[in-house]
Amino acid sequence: MYALVDGNNFYVSCDRVFQPRLVGKPVVVLSSNDGACIARSNEAKDLGVKMAQPWFQVKHLERQGLIAVSANHELYGDMSARMMAVEARYAPRQEIYSVDESFLDFTGVRDDLVATGRAMRAAILMETGLPTSVGFGATKTLAKLANHVGKTADRKPGSYPSALAQVCDFSHLAPHELDAVFAATEVGSVWGVGKKINERLKAGGVHSVLDLVRADAATLRSQFSVVLEKTLLELRGTPCMEVDDAPAPRQQILVSRSFGTPITHVDGIIESVSEFTSRTAERLRAQGSVAGAIGIFFMTSPFRQSDRQHSVNVTMPLVRPTADSAILVSAAVAAVRAQFRPGFKYDKAGAVLTELRPADQVVQGELDLFSEPADAEATPAEGSRAKLMSAMDALNLRFGRDSVRLGSTAAASSGAELRAWATKQERRSPRYTTRWNEMPVVRAR
Repeated sequence: MYALVDGNNFYVSCDRVFQPRLVGKPVVVLSSNDGACIARSNEAKDLGVKMAQPWFQVKHLERQGLIAVSANHELYGDMSARMMAVEARYAPRQEIYSVDESFLDFTGVRDDLVATGRAMRAAILMETGLPTSVGFGATKTLAKLANHVGKTADRKPGSYPSALAQVCDFSHLAPHELDAVFAATEVGSVWGVGKKINERLKAGGVHSVLDLVRADAATLRSQFSVVLEKTLLELRGTPCMEVDDAPAPRQQILVSRSFGTPITHVDGIIESVSEFTSRTAERLRAQGSVAGAIGIFFMTSPFRQSDRQHSVNVTMPLVRPTADSAILVSAAVAAVRAQFRPGFKYDKAGAVLTELRPADQVVQGELDLFSEPADAEATPAEGSRAKLMSAMDALNLRFGRDSVRLGSTAAASSGAELRAWATKQERRSPRYTTRWNEMPVVRAR
């Protein structure tokens, strides 16, 4: 038996934990540079705000009480880690699927799952302030669908039986009750049925989940793919996917951003690319890997057609695979200096690490005629440089991001003087849980 635990309107809920004034109000969270609505409260949905809708199209709804906040990913990431830690106490295995979702494997657990789900939901709410929904099913696809039913039953009373609200366990339903739930659920609600597949299914007469469950598996496979056939099998209760509590390391790591203000000077590109490279290096070390190559890119905006256009995208192989921020940033900066052209308004930049492998895997690198023999024999994870990187990560974890950073990423202060290239976040809330100087303060009299 599997469970899918999902944070309700997660981004909005994180801001509401520390800003109670937002509770019950229509709230949207804006994307990078405050461009589009990437999260909506139920009240905002009721006002007609669509997912990914540009902010300028709904800004007029501020007159009706709509509140917009800038994305605060540092806060969301920390709150996610806290929520996942609570969930992990309730099942033997956990797969963190996204920032606000995780699968739990309850195989062998004989407790009342609905009671367990309600206890888990209450614990998450008490310890983090975040509301959640829980769905149980014999497969991961059924668990995710049960979560959708539980969340919808809570938000829209009457859409499903009230007993399924918040915590929904399909295994408690009789066959005819489950069929009724499937018949009331659109096929597009099924995990893995995207917009195009949904349209094709409906064109073929498959409108509800029940229609899909009763479809012929061989026909689906021939007309669509084996993936949809596996989805059908999962809906029928045959597991085709297991909980992966040890996901494979990523094969590449990318960090990129659009600038809040166009950059015309090489120093701005160097600073931004250095920052992005440092972020990729942190993630690289966190998964215990080293990189054999680094790529950087920066470009003008194709939407400003009156501006001169220029785009750079280069990849540099490294002499030896490494996770050392200084080495990676040095390579990135050298590439920026070689490729930068004055006279252009650059709008976006990024860094990507490729050719990733385990840090403890001994690999013969290229011949480096300029290294000392001792250095040539050292592995990337050994020596004083590796210890330095570990110390830097530990200090940043304890005292907050950027407490210790490379000089090329610190050309501008982190205080009132914002970096010109920084993403525009005019409505961002404080990073309450990760920055000492932004922690909530309670004063008693």
